[in-house]
Amino acid sequence: MSADTNVPTANWSYPTAVKFGPGRLRELADHCKSTGITRPLLVTDKALADLPITAQALDILEEAGLGRAVFSEVDPNPNERNLEAGLKVYRSGGHDGVVAFGGGSALDLGKLIAFMVGQTRPVWDFEDIGDWWTRADASGIAPIIAVPTTAGTGSEVGRAGVLTNSETHKKKIIFHPKILPSVTICDPELTVGMPKSITAGTGMDALAHCLEAYSSPFYHPMSQGIALEGMRLVFENLPKAYANPTDLVARAHMMSAAAMGAVAFQKGLGAIHALSHPVGAVYNTHHGTTNAVVMPMVLEFNRSSISDRIEAAAAYIGIKGGFEGFYARVMDLRSDLGIPGGLAAMGVEESRLDELTEMALEDPSCGGNPVAMTRTNTRALYQACMQAR
Repeated sequence: MSADTNVPTANWSYPTAVKFGPGRLRELADHCKSTGITRPLLVTDKALADLPITAQALDILEEAGLGRAVFSEVDPNPNERNLEAGLKVYRSGGHDGVVAFGGGSALDLGKLIAFMVGQTRPVWDFEDIGDWWTRADASGIAPIIAVPTTAGTGSEVGRAGVLTNSETHKKKIIFHPKILPSVTICDPELTVGMPKSITAGTGMDALAHCLEAYSSPFYHPMSQGIALEGMRLVFENLPKAYANPTDLVARAHMMSAAAMGAVAFQKGLGAIHALSHPVGAVYNTHHGTTNAVVMPMVLEFNRSSISDRIEAAAAYIGIKGGFEGFYARVMDLRSDLGIPGGLAAMGVEESRLDELTEMALEDPSCGGNPVAMTRTNTRALYQACMQAR
């Protein structure tokens, strides 16, 4: 039989064991032991280090005879300096695994500490380019347990971590299949104490992941379906979680949507992330909030290529009005959550738009956008994102 060039070809991968539900944090020590971790290092961020949920996790580990070690020097956009400091603590403490505990920054850095502890090459040699991941010594990667405390990035089910180069201010994606956590604990009770602004920003990050994956031109029907349902969950539950932080049902659905977005974006990301990554690296803005700011402008930018697809998504989600109705719902959601209207309100300066444009065109997310991104149209898109909508 002759080959048909119209038949799609792709490589797919799906994630790890997820322990989902209220109170599942109590299982933390058991899952450490099941993965062979006897002396874990809990990696979290500065804001979480002194909170009761972190103390609870450390109590569980200590009571099980696994020690009480924590590293919290994690910046909002973690960089190689944070990584080196974490590796020093890991090695000096004789640890044999990582509990990555927190939002996307802590999860990413925790995963990268576990990854880099057994490597001899610099971390930048493992950027997600071609087969660079094969340079790593897989046997040197320590086991990872992931415990998200936000519902946004989905890093808990991802095989990569984002690291900012502190000298170039460029974000790099470091990839290896074994960066995928062995076990993920999704306990919605841990997200109840999030500030409303973080609930909003992380929730919009989950929506951005699902929306861009759904809009991506690449072939991945499983991710396509997951992205569609993930969007529905966000539109239905993010306003509830924002209005009533103790609504555990809404919190649980948002944790699902976050994980679904991270699984779905195997299919690709696009201009939302290509624009957001440079802004976050240069101005240290919250990633999910930045995604939310540029989302409507990117929808308009891509409309010629995605209007039929968005119309189908709107119908499934229960939004009337096709593309216009979907766009209006995004605008209403941004308004309800207190998202800034434009990048200027986040401190972005017009004098740096040319620099940001070059960084966006180098970002790997750029290649997954439905409309090809050029220097001219990307600069114009940044300009459109500056003004409030």
